[in-house]
Amino acid sequence: MTPAAMSLPLYRQRLDDRDFARLREAVYSYCGIRLGERKRQMVEGRLRKRVRALGLSGLADYCRLVFDSPEGSDEFINLIDVITTNKTDFFREPEHFRYLTGHCLPLLQQGRTEIQLWSAACSTGEEPWTLAMVLEEERRRAGDFDYRVVASDICTRVLREAARAVYDADRVAGMAPALKKRYLARGKGPSDGLVRIVPELRKKVRFVRANLKSGPLPVRRADVVFCRNVLIYFDAPTQEHILRRLASCIRPGGFLFLGHSESVHGMRLPLRQVRPTVYRLGGT
Repeated sequence: MTPAAMSLPLYRQRLDDRDFARLREAVYSYCGIRLGERKRQMVEGRLRKRVRALGLSGLADYCRLVFDSPEGSDEFINLIDVITTNKTDFFREPEHFRYLTGHCLPLLQQGRTEIQLWSAACSTGEEPWTLAMVLEEERRRAGDFDYRVVASDICTRVLREAARAVYDADRVAGMAPALKKRYLARGKGPSDGLVRIVPELRKKVRFVRANLKSGPLPVRRADVVFCRNVLIYFDAPTQEHILRRLASCIRPGGFLFLGHSESVHGMRLPLRQVRPTVYRLGGT
């Protein structure tokens, strides 16, 4: 960035081509997210917030911090937090949960006393808490199995929110009254308008940071993996690479749930489709 550009107020500063190229390459290499030119303005807007938080003078200074300083590797984690998009809801794509309880669980429970589920891109936690509610309802009904949920995301900020398990009450407005009564505690006083997942359910879910593209994954033999609405952020080779890694963590006969806008068409994977966006590793 030229001296003249650096003298601009922060809200008018733009990433120069070199810095944007470095950001794109580093993010893609690390986690597989491709930042096209159309994402440039979004990236700049999000980085400006980080620049202000650090008290830096501009976007060029921030890029020097990330790429040219000893503190760069630590700040890169915050960069990933800033540029990732996180959107989710309780009971999102509800037919998945109906299929899980109506079809998958009866098959998985044969000769098993514990079911392990992995929410592989859990964002702020609505998906793993929904899974825990659904499994707890089935456990209360059947009473002959236990379960545990592992929830992961690459973004440390949303993981903190997810583990805190506190939400605005309007986020659960559409949830069945019986579930709200059983699994949500309403805040009082300063916490009025908030709800929190009850302690009994919080014990069932473990949150951990994980990069789906590389590095260790948090489960080895999951019965069910939910990885919904995250593959859309990757190119086709990275999608197939991630799906192979996910498949390696599923028990034979286990299930993988993808988002309704996602597909494995054309990929050579050890998975067979059992219904739209639901796949099984082996089994009949």
